[in-house]
Amino acid sequence: MGIVLPVRHQAPLPGTLIRAEKPHAEAIELDVLIVGAGPAGLACAIQLAKTAPNLAIGVLEKAGALGEHVLSGAVINPVALRALFPEKQDADFPFRQRVDAEAVYFLTEGGSTRIPTPPTMKNHGNYTVSLCELVRWLGEQAESLGVNLFPGFPVASLLVDGQRVIGVRTVPAGLDRDGNPTDVFQEPTDLVAKVVVVAEGTRGPLAQAWRDWQGVGSDNPQIFALGVKEVWQVQRPVSRVIHTMGWPLPTDAFGGSWCYPMGPQQLSIGLVVGLDYHDAELDVHESLQRLKLHPLFRELLQGATLLEWGAKTIPEGGFHAIPVRLSGDGIVMVGDTAGFVDVPSLKGIHYAMESGMLAATAIADALRQPEAADGTRFAAYDRAVRQSRIVRDMRVTRNMRLAFKDGFFGGVVRAGLMTLSGGAFPGGRIAMGRDVEAPRTTHPAEPFVPDNVTTFSKVDAVFKSGNATRDTIPSHLIVGTDITGEVAEFYTHLCPAGVYERHGDTLRLNPPNCIDCKATDVLGPRWTPREGGSGPKYRLM
Repeated sequence: MGIVLPVRHQAPLPGTLIRAEKPHAEAIELDVLIVGAGPAGLACAIQLAKTAPNLAIGVLEKAGALGEHVLSGAVINPVALRALFPEKQDADFPFRQRVDAEAVYFLTEGGSTRIPTPPTMKNHGNYTVSLCELVRWLGEQAESLGVNLFPGFPVASLLVDGQRVIGVRTVPAGLDRDGNPTDVFQEPTDLVAKVVVVAEGTRGPLAQAWRDWQGVGSDNPQIFALGVKEVWQVQRPVSRVIHTMGWPLPTDAFGGSWCYPMGPQQLSIGLVVGLDYHDAELDVHESLQRLKLHPLFRELLQGATLLEWGAKTIPEGGFHAIPVRLSGDGIVMVGDTAGFVDVPSLKGIHYAMESGMLAATAIADALRQPEAADGTRFAAYDRAVRQSRIVRDMRVTRNMRLAFKDGFFGGVVRAGLMTLSGGAFPGGRIAMGRDVEAPRTTHPAEPFVPDNVTTFSKVDAVFKSGNATRDTIPSHLIVGTDITGEVAEFYTHLCPAGVYERHGDTLRLNPPNCIDCKATDVLGPRWTPREGGSGPKYRLM
């Protein structure tokens, strides 16, 4: 038995994410440039187009088509959609099913005990939704309002002038493995704007680089979870939302599973695990495969067909991990980029959208006024977020996820006291370290053999993500130093997509397998943007 300390082996962010360079002469000029076409970015674009229709608004998206890189549970609180589209009814939105029944279970390996649904997890009146379907629908609404959408354009760098962000540079396309241009090479594009809205989602490199450059911290570091999800075609409809705690996770890991009805013929099943776990051999993909063999789920999946698979990291730090500043000179951060996820209620989509709408209002107001000389032109966005339901809700549950840092059962007791006290207990802030600083214990792992009916290997799962990344693409992963066999083994289990393989005491990479979940960016090799259209092509997630 040994110890792996991930922080010892992680490379730093590349310095090329911030470029103090003049934009190219043929740079595209916009008023507002939004990086990321997820719920936050598109809500920002739509609200801006409604509030200030004369602005030139552009949205860059790294996926080849809108929705192909977004993944969530998801049960959505419709409040933000109703506010963004007050003229529409719930029936007009691309919801799958209203939640009218739910259950929470504590699992052991062979059994399950139903427990009372925690108040934060009650979902009556919410809706199940395919997030990529919702994003495609939001994109249609944005385009109808004159917003310029640019799918297939990942961003490589923020362009800066002094302390001010003035635009972005996209990733070149058509390079070979060694980074040399091929006959389909496309040069990077520069875009400049009066403000860049960073809506790149969880663990985005641009926001990380800007915060490091500007020294923008938070009371606690952001912590993350990895979620692995599948969508199944089922023979019998599922009538209720299901959440579970306990098995197959060890008691010193935080996480749980979900099973959501997605209409009469589909269900979404997934497992989320906090990346501060201590077992170096814990494998979230394999744990989900084991979970599906549990009696509670085996019956639901009898005769079913796997349609799609995916994985993504989730910010879990909550209120104490919100950056002390959400804006700067020429830049604002929205959605998961800023960590607006409330883990106890398992909700983030409506917070992401609301943050985008608040940013839009602040930007529209700021651009009507003379420019501030001190770089605080968009500070009204910070004030609006601090006064919004986003921060009010997250403050009430501010320590609930953090209460589980020392184990599951003690965390349940502490979280219960926090619920009863409305968040007043324990009175202060539970301090957390970065996930990468948590030591991991190595030991022989029990081998798992998929049956290719209900359970599947990582290679087969990646195929179900729709990943068709060009095999000759340059590697977008930056591996640190001193990668021992034990560290390579840790990365092998950490990555849900089979990107990392241990060969003796060396690490071998399969970069085209990557589905952009960002798990190793949290705990291992750094993720950087790659050629547009690379990665998964989700349709149902």
